[in-house]
Amino acid sequence: MGARGHRGKPAGGYSRMLRVNQVLRQVLAEAIERLRDGDERFERLTVTDVDVSGDLSLATVYFDALREDQVAALEERRAHLQHTIAREVTLKRTPKLRFQVDPSILAGARIDELLRKASEESDE
Repeated sequence: MGARGHRGKPAGGYSRMLRVNQVLRQVLAEAIERLRDGDERFERLTVTDVDVSGDLSLATVYFDALREDQVAALEERRAHLQHTIAREVTLKRTPKLRFQVDPSILAGARIDELLRKASEESDE
């Protein structure tokens, strides 16, 4: 992958942005876990990664899977989640959150599907 790894993150070594990503992933995972008590749409919703832009203006939050109703719930609670970040993490600015399915999860599922099909074809 060259000098940069997954989602443009530096390969190897420690960086401030990696630490910011890790802290935001933890804060958001805990906040979403607390939201589960009052809203079943947050059930089975797992934060897999967070990728914050260099200027801290945007944070992409990756999930293992997202249903339409879960996206709607996250959009409804975006302000609450951003406020939680502002309250718990000292940053120059609080990033705007956007929500996506983790592309590595999608790629893994696609590979599994291709392997299954290849196995079925070889069995015939």
